[in-house]
Amino acid sequence: MQIEKNNQVLTAQEEQNKVIAPQPISIHAYIQAASSQNTRIAYQADIRHFIVWGGLLPATPDILLRYLQENASALNPRTLKRRLVALKRWHTSQGLSDPTSHPLVRKTLSGILYIHGKPPEKALPFSAEQLMLLTHYLQSSGELSDWRNNALLQIGFFGAFRRSELVAMLWEHITFVSQDIEIVIPRSKTDQQGQGSTCAIPYGNSLLCPVTALNIWKEKSGISSGFVFRRILKGNKITSSGISSNSVSRIIKSLAIACQLPQAEQYSGHSLRRGFATTASQKGASFSAIMRQGRWRHENTVHGYIEEGQRFDANAAGSILDDIKPSIILTETSSE
Repeated sequence: MQIEKNNQVLTAQEEQNKVIAPQPISIHAYIQAASSQNTRIAYQADIRHFIVWGGLLPATPDILLRYLQENASALNPRTLKRRLVALKRWHTSQGLSDPTSHPLVRKTLSGILYIHGKPPEKALPFSAEQLMLLTHYLQSSGELSDWRNNALLQIGFFGAFRRSELVAMLWEHITFVSQDIEIVIPRSKTDQQGQGSTCAIPYGNSLLCPVTALNIWKEKSGISSGFVFRRILKGNKITSSGISSNSVSRIIKSLAIACQLPQAEQYSGHSLRRGFATTASQKGASFSAIMRQGRWRHENTVHGYIEEGQRFDANAAGSILDDIKPSIILTETSSE
């Protein structure tokens, strides 16, 4: 059988074998890809808050001033600042003038930050000793979710992983090298263009070993492809979908509470990454090695983590207190 098309005669088989050209990706899709999904979700929530409050789009400087005034004492100033950024992004993406750049709006926000500003709430870092306590608790329980959570904790800590990296991790990303493992991170918060990076995690010992924890979870789950850390339903039914970033924080906080850690409510998903930097520094790891393991791009971030863990090391006040001798005080008192 022959088919005539565009003045060409093709056999039916040739027509069937013709490659269909892929449809081009839309401009809208490319624009969306310029920002991470988490950023887009946050900005969308900020815009919704403004509209629910009574704001209209496009906005005016006068409306923004009233929005700032009425929410100044109720919301964290950093939240208000981010919401202005979301409004700025919306207006510029529509080709409209940016009302957030008005001098009065910017000055009002500065005043709110000055009057209502407060230090950001930071997740407490896990120490190696606390991590051992949590893993022992999980291993003694032995439920299927506990084996998953044990691997999640140890891989997250020793790999200094972000929550987003943990929930996106696939078995295909993991290579077992002798007794150690290498994990490919195709894309991350600081690598939106997908250049990729690799995290090497060595074998541990009987107390803590992320490689062993991962192997046990692999054996218990019976899964070696797709998402590593998956949702588990009642009856120990493992789903094909991975856990969410919020689930990571909930798991960590609930474990901190169960193990009765001090200030347990202040632990979150960031406690693993933060705890790695603090603990590695205390154990003598070099700054460059810590930066490399955690794939940090900004040195100031890591310096902040390290300094928090070394506040009492080589402390200036401590050098004075250590030099004070009780005999001096006793001699001066007796001479009176």
